[in-house]
Amino acid sequence: MNGFCTANLDGGTVNESREEQASAMSDNNPSQTKKLWRLRKKWRRKRRTPNDAHQQNNSTSQHEPVFTALKTTTFTVTFRSSPGPEQSPSSSASEHSRVNNNNIPPPQSQPAAVSASSASKAGESRTDSSSAPAAVAGPSSAQSRGQRPCSSFSAVVPSKCLAIDCEMVGAGPKGHISQLARCSIVSYDGDVIYDKFVLPPLPVTDYRTPWSGIRKSDLTRATPYELARKEILKLLMGKVLVGHAIHNDLKALNHSHPKALIRDTSRIPLLNTKAGFGEREMVSLKRLTKAIFNRDIQTGRKGHSSVEDAKATMDLYRVVAAELEQKMASERK
Repeated sequence: MNGFCTANLDGGTVNESREEQASAMSDNNPSQTKKLWRLRKKWRRKRRTPNDAHQQNNSTSQHEPVFTALKTTTFTVTFRSSPGPEQSPSSSASEHSRVNNNNIPPPQSQPAAVSASSASKAGESRTDSSSAPAAVAGPSSAQSRGQRPCSSFSAVVPSKCLAIDCEMVGAGPKGHISQLARCSIVSYDGDVIYDKFVLPPLPVTDYRTPWSGIRKSDLTRATPYELARKEILKLLMGKVLVGHAIHNDLKALNHSHPKALIRDTSRIPLLNTKAGFGEREMVSLKRLTKAIFNRDIQTGRKGHSSVEDAKATMDLYRVVAAELEQKMASERK
């Protein structure tokens, strides 16, 4: 067999003429035919293997620079944040130079003056928020949050105190139904912040002029009751309300004010004692004002003035305000 066929492994070729002779001789010998087929397979493998290896080497050599570049290339990811008050720009730059190993140009940083100013602003904001005193919530804010109103005198005076006085007229048979006809509100210092005539919802049958000072001409351009009531209640919300026999005024307004925020000068034993009356005696506003201030109010034929009465009520409260509020605070404790 070796004499008939020779395979050149280096060149990758086979002598075709001798292969034909071997196939012709194998027709007469079946066993030799099998051997020839085996040899053909080997020759084909030997002939195919060098070419395939050569192609594989070529493909590898073509992509070898790419794989080599991928192996040698490194990726560097740098997380850089703006310097805070405790981190300077120079320290962040040094950290970036240590991380950057592939000569990647560092990102442009802000000037030192800008970063320093931002750091100082951040420090100032923290200092202001920490050093700023807490806002003192008045009775209005405390009441809206469901908390107890402040009982100390310094917390409720002067901006949280209002004095009110109302004048009524009669409606219905013989004017026995009291209706609001005028309302006056003054501040702790006696300044008038509200004073309006009010048009009652029911027809007026008795103006009660000797006591109320209301006349028919006063109600021709008066504010309707519902609108006046909304304006008044908005002013009274969360305030310490001072009045003399104030339950009558609240009834005319159809309003229920918190009991802790009411100061009724007709029911302050300390005030009666200073005026020389009994602690439980119900004294009129006119008599109290005369006894303490030696001042006459509610005089003349024009009747009462709600502004005059409200100012007199606030003056009486101011006489005992400090002592009264301290006493009430100790009683609550």
